[in-house]
Amino acid sequence: MIADIIFWILAAVCAGAAAAMIVSRNPGHNALFLVLSFSALGGIFGLLDAPFAAVVQVLVYAGAIMVLFLFVVMMIDPRFGIPPEQRKRAKILGAVMGLVLFVELGLAVSGLLGRAADGSGPAGAPRAVGRLLFTEYVYPFEITSVLILAALVGAVVLGKKEDREP
Repeated sequence: MIADIIFWILAAVCAGAAAAMIVSRNPGHNALFLVLSFSALGGIFGLLDAPFAAVVQVLVYAGAIMVLFLFVVMMIDPRFGIPPEQRKRAKILGAVMGLVLFVELGLAVSGLLGRAADGSGPAGAPRAVGRLLFTEYVYPFEITSVLILAALVGAVVLGKKEDREP
C-alpha cells in the first residue's frame, strides 16, 4: 500500500517536472527540472525492483549527463536563440524527431526491441548489457568515449576566456 502511494507521488513529480521543463523558458531551470525528473524516475525504478536501472538513472543521467548539460547551458548566451529564418526548419525537425521517438516507443512497448541479441536474458539485464557492450559493441563504446572526451576538451577550450593585458 505504501509502495503504491510512493509510486504515484514519484510519477506525479516526474511528469510535473517534465512538463515544467517543457514550459519553462530559462535554460538553467530546464536543466534542473530534467534532473528532478531523472531522479524521480530513478526512484520509480527502485520501487520496481530494478536497482541497477535505478542507480544508473541517478548516477549517469541525473549526475554525469546533467553536469554536461549545465556546463553547456552556462557556456551559451541565452539571448542568442534560433534565428527567425531557421525557426521553421527547427520546428519541422522537432516534429520529425518527435515522430521517430514515438514510433521507437511503440516498438519498445510492443516488445520488438526488448530482446538481447545473444539470448542470455532480457535486454535490460546487467549481464546481457555487459556482454553486448564489451564484446559486440566494444569499438563503438570506445569511440564514443573518445568523442565525448574530445567534445569536453573542445568545450573547455572554446569557453576559456583569454587573459588580455589592459
